[in-house]
Amino acid sequence: MGLRQRQPGPSLLLLLLVGTLIWPLPCMSLKLIPYTPQITAWDLEGKVTATTFSLEQPRCVLDGPASVASTVWLVVTFSNASKDFHNPQTLAEIPAFPRLLTDGYYMTLPLSLDQLPCEDPEGGGRSIPLLRVGNDPGCLADFYEPPYCNNPLPSPGPYRVKFLLMDARGSPQAETRWSDPITLHQGKAPGSIDTWPGRRSGDMIIITSILSSLAGLLLLAFLAASTVHFSSLWWPEEAPEQLRIGSFMGKRYMTHHIPPSEAATLPVGCEPGLDPLPSLSP
Repeated sequence: MGLRQRQPGPSLLLLLLVGTLIWPLPCMSLKLIPYTPQITAWDLEGKVTATTFSLEQPRCVLDGPASVASTVWLVVTFSNASKDFHNPQTLAEIPAFPRLLTDGYYMTLPLSLDQLPCEDPEGGGRSIPLLRVGNDPGCLADFYEPPYCNNPLPSPGPYRVKFLLMDARGSPQAETRWSDPITLHQGKAPGSIDTWPGRRSGDMIIITSILSSLAGLLLLAFLAASTVHFSSLWWPEEAPEQLRIGSFMGKRYMTHHIPPSEAATLPVGCEPGLDPLPSLSP
């Protein structure tokens, strides 16, 4: 006859149940990819503006732990709020753009692995592989736009970003390192622009003087040309000498044209302009 096996009492079962609820279950560790997001290295104008910045695409970076249905998300935070960001565990927990103004972070630009190929597709054109953050100014006004809006950034920052790989249920699979702080360009306020000539350089003063002199010469030339032109309208030119009052120059003309064959033959010595012949009679 064997010994009776002792059954756990109710108190022991209750202790095991409470311990299960209190002690956290072991979770899968999130894989950290040794990659740091950075501004694109392409020589482009406007890589960093007052409301946007352009990142290089994370090609062949998150392919290892990814599955077919995985999605690569971009996490954008203020540099001082990156430590407060916690990776979402479901799709419903993904922070949208308005959370940037309240919590200091949001997620945007979901991409599939097909959109991040390791190599450029053949015949794919000359498109530059980059991700432009803040490049959709009208997305918040569009009611049909998904909540992960890529709206222009509201301030110069600085910002930090990282890439987060999530599966179809919204569970994180892998993440990259945080980027270095990214500060946007900021224009000067109109009141801060110094317009006092005393602070200008000598070259600028010489150029300004030369341009002012040329402008004055052009103005004088314009006034002189205008004076000559309008003086001919106000004071007409003096009439010719033969048309002045008190003098008259007549012109010889014939009232009728008589052909030479029909003209009367004048006696010899009676041609106009010749002295008459001396008379032979006493």
